[in-house]
Amino acid sequence: MWHSLRFRLLMATIFVVLVAVSFTSLVASNTTAGAFRHFVRHDREERIQRFAAVLGAVYAQAQSWEMAQPMAEGIGTLVDARIVVADVNGNVVGDSGRELVGKAVGVNWPAPLADVVVDGVTMGKLYLNPTGGAPAVGMSFMRTVNRSIVFGALIGGLVAIIVMLAISHRIIQPVERLTAAAHQMEKGDLSARVNVKSSDEIGQLARAFNAMADGLARQEQLRRNMVSDVAHELRTPLTNIRGYLEAAQDGVMPLDAALVDNLHEEAMLLNRLADDLQELALAEAGQLRLERQPVDIGEMAQAAAEAVRPQVDARGLQLSLDMPPDLPLVEADAHRVAQVLRNLLNNAMDFAPRGEQITIAARREDTFVLTEVHDTGPGIAPEHLPYVFERFYRADKSRARTTGGAGLGLAIVKQLIEAQGGRVWVNSTLGAGSAFGFALPISGGAQDAV
Repeated sequence: MWHSLRFRLLMATIFVVLVAVSFTSLVASNTTAGAFRHFVRHDREERIQRFAAVLGAVYAQAQSWEMAQPMAEGIGTLVDARIVVADVNGNVVGDSGRELVGKAVGVNWPAPLADVVVDGVTMGKLYLNPTGGAPAVGMSFMRTVNRSIVFGALIGGLVAIIVMLAISHRIIQPVERLTAAAHQMEKGDLSARVNVKSSDEIGQLARAFNAMADGLARQEQLRRNMVSDVAHELRTPLTNIRGYLEAAQDGVMPLDAALVDNLHEEAMLLNRLADDLQELALAEAGQLRLERQPVDIGEMAQAAAEAVRPQVDARGLQLSLDMPPDLPLVEADAHRVAQVLRNLLNNAMDFAPRGEQITIAARREDTFVLTEVHDTGPGIAPEHLPYVFERFYRADKSRARTTGGAGLGLAIVKQLIEAQGGRVWVNSTLGAGSAFGFALPISGGAQDAV
């Protein structure tokens, strides 16, 4: 609990609220007190000036200071301060504090606040709090104001904490769901998903988690399929080899050149599968050795077409090239580019029905040369397109190596092209054929010459 995100958010909120309440209370209290004192002081001075005028009128009528004391007490209570009245000789004739009457004005007293004037002649002076110790101005009022400020700030802080708890619950609850789903995946349950209800950062994280889970589940399924496919691919030639050898042992088949040719063909199937797996593993691990140099894609395509021409003719297919004469050189490994072209041509021949057209086309686009192998075969369903470059993936699960390969050719194409700084893609329409393509960067010398 002490290390949970919920507890940390709560403590952080409480700390922020306390700081905000303290700062707000201090600033509000000081500002209010200053404004109040200024108002009281201004109001008090006006009242004392009026009191001096009234006191002068009373003195003029009585020709004595007999009313100075009761009037000083009255005005002192009214303005909440000590009022001292002194005559022109400096003797105190009225004191709201009832202590200084009959005494002389002190030498350290502050300047008088007002003069008592009778017929234009100053007859006395009024002093405000001359000896200090006067009661604080409006203390009860300020205490009330301060209590109100603190109470309001505390209520606001409590509301802020409640709101933060509600917000933290909304934030942390999906995180807890993500954690629970991650624990499920840790235990091997790849079906764990998170219900996404928002489009904020948490929602994006949940979607990323679900996408990751989908990818892991797909990879796990592909891994299982790979094990099954490898076993199947190995079983077929091994079963044939075993059958041939047992037939030869039993004398059913003569150990002649035809049998040796059959055994050699099955052994070559095993060898090609092992080579494909090893090459794919090296490419995925980034350990594939590449000898990159300027390569003419046009010449490579022409050589690949001539190499498969007998197979194309035997299957009743048409093969053509669409290569511009000014195609720039690319920076690539010639051996690997030839392998990519052969794999794409073999893939096209496996799926194109008799009489269909296969075309190798290339063009320049920015700093890349784009090469595509088109066929007019049956095409690929849209749901299969994102996975065709994954190892052992077959859109038609019933196809075997003799009819459709082990599902490694396109995976090898992807790894070989990406290892050389390029990219691969596929475009296909059901009933209209497919186009598998790759892009390779133009050679530096070729770019400079353009």
